[in-house]
Amino acid sequence: MNILYCGNDKIEDGLTLSVLSLLNNIDEPLCIYVLTMRLKFDGTIHAPIAPSTVEYLDRLAKKEHPESFVSYIDITDKFLREMPTPNLATRFTPYCMLRLFADEVAELPDKILYLDTDVICRRDCREFYHQDISDCEIAGVLDHYGSRFFRRNIFRSDYLNSGVLLMNLRRIRETGLLRKCRQLCARKRMFMPDQSALNKCATAKKTAARKFNEQRKLREDTVLQHFSTTFRFFPWLHTLTVKPWQID
Repeated sequence: MNILYCGNDKIEDGLTLSVLSLLNNIDEPLCIYVLTMRLKFDGTIHAPIAPSTVEYLDRLAKKEHPESFVSYIDITDKFLREMPTPNLATRFTPYCMLRLFADEVAELPDKILYLDTDVICRRDCREFYHQDISDCEIAGVLDHYGSRFFRRNIFRSDYLNSGVLLMNLRRIRETGLLRKCRQLCARKRMFMPDQSALNKCATAKKTAARKFNEQRKLREDTVLQHFSTTFRFFPWLHTLTVKPWQID
């Protein structure tokens, strides 16, 4: 299985937990790629993921299976060439847009499963990974909230959550999907820039069952649990964000 993560040094705990959960549940070689970069923005220097963290995870992966690996890829130059300037100061980190450069990274294989670092594997997810997506660009699960409010067709929900995405990079490189997403992010400010761009620009999407990206609460059949922000209505309307590494 080919897995993709993106982020900076702030997500190392999440990356570690997510990778460990994969190693505990999947009995086949894991080829894990980590995209990162160094970015100076608004007077702040954002550091890349430490190579030592990736080296540690690589050793753990090889203990489980000698053909597994965790690879570190710095794409600072690529990001700076196509800066999504209007979306650098949103409530979402610029690093969420690194996944939109996957087609530009020659080391990445034709089929890869992108995971946010707040996604935990609860069960073997090979059923999701090995599905046929030869006719699609991306496959994913409906966004819990977005699918209710954002849709092109009022009769059909197709707004995917971008935290768990099975990507057909071979076809994406042909259609230019990620290039179109980068161009959109570079000229238009959006609430959820990477997710909005992917849903606006994708022409061939496949929707999977909720259990492959459970965004609300852990269920009996949950395969991939995504610790995303949720709304709570009692005792008042508020948002709740709890990440896997926030033990207390």
